[in-house]
Amino acid sequence: MSTRPVYLKQLELGPMQNFIYLIGDPATHEAAVVDPGWEVPKILKAAEEDGYRITKAFLTHTHFDHVMGLADLLAAVDIPVYVHRTEAPQLSVEPGNLQGVTGGDSVLVGQVPVSLIHTPGHTPGSQCLLVDGRLLSGDTLFIKACGRCDLPGSDPRQMYESLTKTLKALDDATALYPGHNYAEKPVSSMGEEKQTNPFLKVPTQQDFLRLVGAA
Repeated sequence: MSTRPVYLKQLELGPMQNFIYLIGDPATHEAAVVDPGWEVPKILKAAEEDGYRITKAFLTHTHFDHVMGLADLLAAVDIPVYVHRTEAPQLSVEPGNLQGVTGGDSVLVGQVPVSLIHTPGHTPGSQCLLVDGRLLSGDTLFIKACGRCDLPGSDPRQMYESLTKTLKALDDATALYPGHNYAEKPVSSMGEEKQTNPFLKVPTQQDFLRLVGAA
């Protein structure tokens, strides 16, 4: 876990209860936007009021409700956009702004490292961001739930692997920050989810497939 202080702001914006995040380095006052799906002026205002300048954007995946504000964001700030390389072709973004990444990559926001974890299932290029013991999970893992895996491009078998092998291996103390406000609270922990989330507790892939209606 990083010993540097990290700025993390959670904003609930748009009609689909999206959580949009700002990650920043208090030493340099640089910040990144995660999933700019809605109400870009409010995102920019929140960063400015907290004394940060936006220098990067991350996408957990390219569904419309997570990227719809991207054009407005890039019109306001000319910044790189980090998206998993399998979904990069789906974005209408100037090539100079687009940065295709893969699982295991790390990107600095100021001097704060953001580790990218490839978690396919909801979409082929779904990725989670791990920063200072906090997991920004997009639509892969929710509090006591998980993302849909019955949409075009979804794969319930990959989702099972992403949840029960990749994310379940994270330390119990890792804080969970999901992509939507679908629970009674906005933040959980991996330890709590391992104990209470039925999609992490399933013993076999077949049980998971039955749980999501894919068996």
